[in-house]
Amino acid sequence: MTRVPDRGAGYRSVVVTMPDSTLEGLETRRQDIQGAWWRRLFLVLLAIVVAAGVAGLLGVRDATASADEDGWSLQVRYAAMSRAGLDVPFVVTVRHAGGFDKEVTVALTGDYLDIYETQGFHPEPSGETRDGHTLYLTFDAPPSGDTLVVSYDAYIQPASQIGRDATVAIWIDQHQVAPVRINTRLVP
Repeated sequence: MTRVPDRGAGYRSVVVTMPDSTLEGLETRRQDIQGAWWRRLFLVLLAIVVAAGVAGLLGVRDATASADEDGWSLQVRYAAMSRAGLDVPFVVTVRHAGGFDKEVTVALTGDYLDIYETQGFHPEPSGETRDGHTLYLTFDAPPSGDTLVVSYDAYIQPASQIGRDATVAIWIDQHQVAPVRINTRLVP
């Protein structure tokens, strides 16, 4: 029992009861419960993304496309999926039984290389030209053998947000031989 001042001249007695818990009377509202579940869901999704990154699932995924036609063979190893700023493979291998003439020309969809920041081709092309759609890269034939390997030392530009499709082919007598389709997708 506690005594409290009365408006009058004296004091009066008041009975004060203490709750069993300090949380009594603080019921959780429906929106608070929903908010807690949304936070939990967000944390689970964030954990999945972090785990995928740690496992290497969000890095570069390369693929190989190849074709054979009229004794010519073309193989392209490229980045099928990547992110901006990452080094990616781009290797073109041309084979021709019996070797090559003086030059080998590779035709490539011109705007495909726009997603790359480059250090250059290895070997460097001896000639380049581009029409409205296609980039033609001419390479000196290797001194011996029946295989030419061209690599493109590049990484995805930091500003690139969407991928590109392309056709890569050997260019002989004004037409494409052994064309292959490639597709690079970029993820955030």
